[in-house]
Amino acid sequence: MNLTLHEVADAVKAQNDVSKYENRVLGNIEFDSRLIKPGDIFLPLKGARDGHDFIPTAFENGAVVTFSEQDVAFPHILVENTEQAFQDLARYYLAKTAVDVIAITGSNGKTTTKDMTAQILATTYKTYKTQGNYNNEIGLPYTVLHMPDDTEKLVLEMGQDHMGDIHLLSTLAKPKLAVITLIGESHLEFFGTREKIAEGKMQIIDGLVHGGELIAPADKIINAYLPENQKITRFGADADIHLTALYEHKDHLSFTVNFLDEDLTIPVPGKFNATNAMIAAYVGTLEGVSPQHIKKALASLNLTKNRVEWLKASNGADVLSDVYNANPTAMRLILETFQTIARNPEGRKIAVLADMKELGDQTAQLHAEMITALNPEKLDLLYLYGENMLSLAQLAQEIFPPETVKYFRKDDEKDEHDILSQDLLNELKLADQVLLKGSNSMRLAEIVNQL
Repeated sequence: MNLTLHEVADAVKAQNDVSKYENRVLGNIEFDSRLIKPGDIFLPLKGARDGHDFIPTAFENGAVVTFSEQDVAFPHILVENTEQAFQDLARYYLAKTAVDVIAITGSNGKTTTKDMTAQILATTYKTYKTQGNYNNEIGLPYTVLHMPDDTEKLVLEMGQDHMGDIHLLSTLAKPKLAVITLIGESHLEFFGTREKIAEGKMQIIDGLVHGGELIAPADKIINAYLPENQKITRFGADADIHLTALYEHKDHLSFTVNFLDEDLTIPVPGKFNATNAMIAAYVGTLEGVSPQHIKKALASLNLTKNRVEWLKASNGADVLSDVYNANPTAMRLILETFQTIARNPEGRKIAVLADMKELGDQTAQLHAEMITALNPEKLDLLYLYGENMLSLAQLAQEIFPPETVKYFRKDDEKDEHDILSQDLLNELKLADQVLLKGSNSMRLAEIVNQL
């Protein structure tokens, strides 16, 4: 972090006199007392447990100072709110380092696009990115304060659960480039409509620096929220940047874009990932990365785990895993990809779909409408799991051959997760291809591991 104790106290406007504490350079800042190492600063946050209860443990592990909302018998920086102080410190550190921030949000694709963008920028600059899904009001400042001292480009993922989340993160990070990957149905339960989701996502421009640029989909739903005095690049068919050719394969994509002469390849399936890669390539182009470096970086991608990936089952079957999260847009896209890929000789296509969460009042309708994404001529067996999937199962049984639709309950009375897992293990054969897609809470990742 490369900040001194007194500097940190000044940055957060400490309410106590810290001059009696040695003005030493601090190590990392941690909100988990178990992660504290000698020289670190502790951040007690209020969650299920009050982090102040763990201040003694933090000092036992080597903390030299702690934030605190009350006077304690340890070296401390007294603040009114520790979370606010954490965010204020991240703001200060970003201003001090003058690092270029690339901010990325979206209902789908933000983590993959973040990974792709960071890998492209890393060919030319010292680059750091959001680790895992640390993309909220705690995770983002944590990322900022943990970036290496020599970072030149910082790629920050911004998540949205409620209106105002993106505004907070954007005004904290002050991005040079802001990216919206897609406006989908994530968190409809909290927002009510796609229009409200779009409004929330568009808050990413609230902290955009003077002369910055917004990169956004050519989706008319955001038109009402576009700024008048900001550079905006739209992507999509016939937009400012777009794919000029796309070739889908089982485990990779080849494509071209209108702003580069290179033929590009990425080692992941799903044509939506070509759009994500195009966005990342455009960011790289804006930042002066050579076309050759962009091409090489995309060809050797290393993406965050549990996004779309082909795996091998223990019996040799092909497993397409996309189990981190789910919403109707994401489920349609992966189904389209899975049904487009050619069958293995003598093999079957099996889809395992589980409930999509946080869809609010439209939950039943959006699950039922997924029937339009299922093709009985391209799917041989359909597993549906969860309370919300019941309506889809009933519709699917009307258009699929008998015995090819299997429904497994998960409601207040019964959870057939283990029955589903065992049935799939027994059913899967060497030449089969199986897709698993559902919200993280539906525990499909466990079934992937068992396969």
